[in-house]
Amino acid sequence: MKTAGAWQLARRDLLAMSGSRQQRAHLKRPIWIIFFVSLVILFLIGAYVVFPSRSFAACYFFSSKDCTMLNLPVSPPARELTDHENIAWVVINELLRKPPVQSKNPKIAFLFLTPGTLPFEKLWEKFFQGHEDRFSVYVHASSQKPVHVSRYFVGRDIHSEKVAWGKISMLDAEKRLLAHALLDADNQQFVLLSDSCVPLHNFDYVYNYLMYTNVSYIDCFEDPGPHGSGRYSEHMLPELEKKDFRKGAQWFSMKRQHAIVIMADNLFYRKFKFYCKPNMDGRNCYADEHYLPTLFHMIDPSGISNWSVTHVDWSEGKWHPKAYRAQDVTFELLKSIASIDETVHVTSTGKKKKTVQPCLWNGMKRPCYLFARKFYPETLDRLLFLFSNYTTV
Repeated sequence: MKTAGAWQLARRDLLAMSGSRQQRAHLKRPIWIIFFVSLVILFLIGAYVVFPSRSFAACYFFSSKDCTMLNLPVSPPARELTDHENIAWVVINELLRKPPVQSKNPKIAFLFLTPGTLPFEKLWEKFFQGHEDRFSVYVHASSQKPVHVSRYFVGRDIHSEKVAWGKISMLDAEKRLLAHALLDADNQQFVLLSDSCVPLHNFDYVYNYLMYTNVSYIDCFEDPGPHGSGRYSEHMLPELEKKDFRKGAQWFSMKRQHAIVIMADNLFYRKFKFYCKPNMDGRNCYADEHYLPTLFHMIDPSGISNWSVTHVDWSEGKWHPKAYRAQDVTFELLKSIASIDETVHVTSTGKKKKTVQPCLWNGMKRPCYLFARKFYPETLDRLLFLFSNYTTV
């Protein structure tokens, strides 16, 4: 009835606008434009009122934050499922269909995975300052107890275990950080960072980028080469087929819904725990590079971005990414990284196939990266000096 009343009101307004013949001729073009715009507005308002979280129009014209229509869970495999698979798919689909928990004070949880002391605490303090009610910090130090120099990190250490590079203990540390952060119901986004990570934008930019979208930023691509699906083990059958095996960087930013899914999953996690290891069956498989991309490719492919918001430079073609020294850190370097708006994936096949895709934020092309690594501790002074300039939007 409200829509009908609004329509009648719009119709009377249009008729009132038509006066003399000369006026009608003069207003002919504006009238049909106003008529069309009115129809669009009425449609959008109706969509928002009737289907507030399931309307495509409502999602992208009013808010992309709680849209569920675009990220409906995928169906389980068509074959007969094992008992463990049935249980896993029921739990995961229920979690993905459940509306996100609303918070009056949504926060970003910054999860620092580090061997010990964090060399860039002073830089992060500059980043966090003035936004104390919109973030929380958690530190997992795997080798030694950190010495903190920033008030934002004091008392934020969680119970930590030893972490071995390339082994399941790395994934366990990530899950441990997520579990602690999930205890705070206000934490709605979860960002995994290393001790060599630095921010590329100011806090407001990062907060809005993560909070006002409906995807998790999890890197994911298909690599048919030896460092991709060549690491797959048939021991993962039947639950995990080779065609679903994916690869990606471990540094993620994910929404609360996906973080809870990771806590609930035991079926797929166990496949990687037992059958994705360094030097297993002649393969070097690293769970932290494959578990999350594979899991979310299987259960919610439209719910992830397929790129990480943390920049890493692999252009040197070595086993480890480029690491920046003090002399490398310039205003131009930081702004160039912060302005990259396309993501690149390169396979490990002989032809090194390169795939380039635009970074789309709510359908609009935007810069891909919010953070960057790997920076040596010696770069701190340069970064502090440049921070206010290179993070200006």
